[in-house]
Amino acid sequence: MTSDLPPIVSPCIGVCTLEAGTGLCAGCLRTMEEIAAWRDADNAWRLATLQRLKERRRARGRTSAADSRPRRRQPQTTA
Repeated sequence: MTSDLPPIVSPCIGVCTLEAGTGLCAGCLRTMEEIAAWRDADNAWRLATLQRLKERRRARGRTSAADSRPRRRQPQTTA
């Protein structure tokens, strides 16, 4: 269960400028809403956000070797 894991750290890389055309942070590609919600979010939400960021990086051609590896932490669904 993701709640049993330590908190997932922020993807912020210290390049904190919102792009006028997209509203995304130029550094981490999060929206203002995602940035604001991160502090109080649980790990399941954070993992889902990281997956969206991965897709945004791919769309911009900003991938790395880490983007090709599967995540060790996977969002857990509860029945």
